[in-house]
Amino acid sequence: MGVEGVDQQTNSEGGIRRRVCSCTKDDFLPEESFKSWGNYANALIQTPTRLIDRILTRSEDEEELEAKSRSQNEMKKTLTWWDLIWFGMGAVIGAGIFVLTGLEANQEAGPAVVLSYVISGVSALLSVFCYTEFAVEIPVAGGSFAYLRVELGDFVAFIAAGNILLEYVIAGAAVARTWTSYFATLLNFNSDKFLIKVDSLAEGYNELDPIAVGVCIIICMIAILSTKGSSRLNYIATIVHIFVIFFIIICGLIKSDTKNYTPFAPFKVRGIFKASAVLFFAYVGFDAVSTMAEETKNPGRDIPIGLIGSMVITTFLYCLLAITLCLMQPYQKIDTQAPFSVAFKSVGWNWAQYIVAAGALKGMTSVLLVGAVGQARYLTHISRTHMMPPWFSQVNAKTGTPVNATAVMSCATAIIALFTKLDILSNLLSISTLFIFMLVALALLVRRYYVHGETTITNRNKLITFLLIILASSVATATYWGLSKDGWIGYCITLPIWLLATIGLWYFVPQARNPKLWGVPLVPWLPSASISINIFLLGSLDRASFMRFGVWTGFLLVYYLFFGLHASYDTAKEFERGRGWKNIEEGNGVDSKDIVPSAPM
Repeated sequence: MGVEGVDQQTNSEGGIRRRVCSCTKDDFLPEESFKSWGNYANALIQTPTRLIDRILTRSEDEEELEAKSRSQNEMKKTLTWWDLIWFGMGAVIGAGIFVLTGLEANQEAGPAVVLSYVISGVSALLSVFCYTEFAVEIPVAGGSFAYLRVELGDFVAFIAAGNILLEYVIAGAAVARTWTSYFATLLNFNSDKFLIKVDSLAEGYNELDPIAVGVCIIICMIAILSTKGSSRLNYIATIVHIFVIFFIIICGLIKSDTKNYTPFAPFKVRGIFKASAVLFFAYVGFDAVSTMAEETKNPGRDIPIGLIGSMVITTFLYCLLAITLCLMQPYQKIDTQAPFSVAFKSVGWNWAQYIVAAGALKGMTSVLLVGAVGQARYLTHISRTHMMPPWFSQVNAKTGTPVNATAVMSCATAIIALFTKLDILSNLLSISTLFIFMLVALALLVRRYYVHGETTITNRNKLITFLLIILASSVATATYWGLSKDGWIGYCITLPIWLLATIGLWYFVPQARNPKLWGVPLVPWLPSASISINIFLLGSLDRASFMRFGVWTGFLLVYYLFFGLHASYDTAKEFERGRGWKNIEEGNGVDSKDIVPSAPM
């Protein structure tokens, strides 16, 4: 049971004794495969068969909705489209714009950083469309994990889920460290004033940030208490934040100098795209809003307005802020830690840096709060499937919030924030985010074009073929971009192949499903473009980020093969006996032998 303590036992006098906290093995591994060492050994022997079953088997919409009952208590439906818009802006407008704008303008794009924001904004908006259709039809706390599980199967969903959790932890850590930098400028210190350097630690991990840890702990407490209360606090912080943003734009343009816009693109096209891949970090957070679908009063109306509305407003503000910053200072002199505060100081408005720093702190507080709410709901739904221990899925009866998941994710965020520098965090975050958004777009195409029992084998095979060509051509384009500095011939081959594959999908494969309430327009064009752009931006990231991404994914595979696979398999088979599943293949899922009970573990 969770830390909220719902376990009851009868004492010797016949009364009820309530156990405040339960952390037994059954709270973490209650499945049949872990009842005894013999059961576990049997499960490990069956790993190949079970893995095939989990790769091929897809969940149903109804099963994802039914999984809510495993949290013992329902989350409270208190949110409207108005809440979601403010949550969306609060989640997105934070460290990305207030730090990475300066970093990428200074080192990668120059004044053309505004074009980088446009490119990453278009990519994010395409992903928002895909998320919105899923969130309306599957309004659960699992977000993209639930969507991928329904359309691409358990295995793909778990790999994505691990990266989703990593994305949230890294995003929170990056924002928490940036919070410290702006706090220092607010007190008229250098942005690195409160960092503690430890020479014995590796470079990039040797500047400790204890203030970031404290901020994470406070945010965790607020997120645990109430979702609606978090929403109200987010209102206040985001309203103040928006006022400060308009202050920066208006006052910054008053002190602007068009000479600073020359040269406009000193690092040329490659620098613009490289910056856009990193600046995708600035749009991370909107997916947290999709996790709140379970707590939304009218998902069919509120989610499209909330998600799309907040993204359009955010992209517009980002572009204005980027233009303003680069007009205030030559790109070579832009500070990479607290660019807007230092920019006002450089033009003689020392007093303005305090307003900017205070506004940035408000904004980043909103980002941390919405991130803490969203990441806990992801982990809650993942643990409902038993891919993660079900202990994390407990919802407190009094607060209506997932206390265990919130506390654990916040602790992980605080630990990473203590050690790791922003540039390392931002690159690793972007690669995880782009990977997940690409999978969600792919899942949407599968959802529209494949329905088990209705789609013919011929149409299914055509769908698979066209999707593979879209993926392969997108990967080829990104690879060519990464390897060829000035070449263009490769694009003349890869881009037409992508275009023909998308045309083929549109013309030769009939859609098997129409959205019930709200649907992405221009299918398959928008999802296919989202896949291509996300993969292309992945090709603009550095090799070290891919290595870290590979190490993390390898760790996920080890955990899945030894624990997550068997726990989720047992849970799925229990559900299958009662409700039924659908399989990617035209037949039943692969059955495994019954487990023979043995001595307890």
